[in-house]
Amino acid sequence: MPSSVMSTIIPAGGHGNPAPIAVSAVGLRKSYGDKTVLDGVDLRIPAGSVFALLGPNGAGKTTAVKILSTLISADGGQVQVAGHDLATSPDKVRAAIGVTGQFSAVDGLITGEENMLLMADLHHLSKREGRRVTAELLERFDLVDAAKKPAQSYSGGMKRRLDIAMTLVGNPRIIFLDEPTTGLDPRSRHNMWQIVRDLVTGGVTVFLTTQYLEEADQLADHIAVLNNGRIAAEGTADELKRLIPGGHVRLRFSDPSAYQSAASALRDATRDDEALALQIPNDGSQRELRSILDWLDSAGIEADELTVHTPDLDDVFFALTAAGAPDPTRQPNQTGQTGQPKETVR
Repeated sequence: MPSSVMSTIIPAGGHGNPAPIAVSAVGLRKSYGDKTVLDGVDLRIPAGSVFALLGPNGAGKTTAVKILSTLISADGGQVQVAGHDLATSPDKVRAAIGVTGQFSAVDGLITGEENMLLMADLHHLSKREGRRVTAELLERFDLVDAAKKPAQSYSGGMKRRLDIAMTLVGNPRIIFLDEPTTGLDPRSRHNMWQIVRDLVTGGVTVFLTTQYLEEADQLADHIAVLNNGRIAAEGTADELKRLIPGGHVRLRFSDPSAYQSAASALRDATRDDEALALQIPNDGSQRELRSILDWLDSAGIEADELTVHTPDLDDVFFALTAAGAPDPTRQPNQTGQTGQPKETVR
């Protein structure tokens, strides 16, 4: 396939238009001396989506970003970014991407506006176009009032917004955000999440690395967990949560006779006679939840409270990255912790 043509995938079921692939990696490898950092990593990221790469410190997340953004070379594997071969067309890859690292690229000694104009010069924009783009992005990121102030006076959240605004000067199709909310307060972190959502709405693909599991749960269309240089598991947040056992539905009753009837019929349920509650193993899927509700209706039994307990991404992360975790090439669902209540239906 020519490097200028983006590969595609057909959505499940074969319906709809093919989704272009923004980033594709097969067998990505990188070592430093005798330390293997990436050991045959495969990635396939659709355009216009948020992909989150999770992993403990030292798992290789930043190394993967540096390779995909042409900052360092891989030891092996085939990579295409924005339809261009990373090995043969690195300049075309660089023209299509933007990168915001863990540490801000903002120069604190000059103003926010001057940082933006400097970036415009680096992208060889004319002075008129550079000023137009700068004014537009400063307004978009709510930095107009601070534009003439030295960037060193900015808060952490403002510096992060300026950093991403600088990244957007070149109008990239793919943005790599390497732990973009590290050190931010909760309000600034939520503001950054909205920025990411707005970018994707505009057609940008976001490759996100993060240690904040809630961040991945909130933003990512697809998540991969990197551990010991390999992808331990990947899928949507809900798919990953279903890998970990411990999901169940809890039925609570106020009528002892209804409780006894349900307990007699649901023999797989764990009883709590004192609380008049039953715990039924369940993966939290809509299909299985509906089957329980349909059974209650058909039996004429009314539960006072139905609570769905599902493992969360914390459970998934700990199960897949803990010492002694299963080999990622095997089914990673033999370990885990019981999740906490996520939803209550009354």
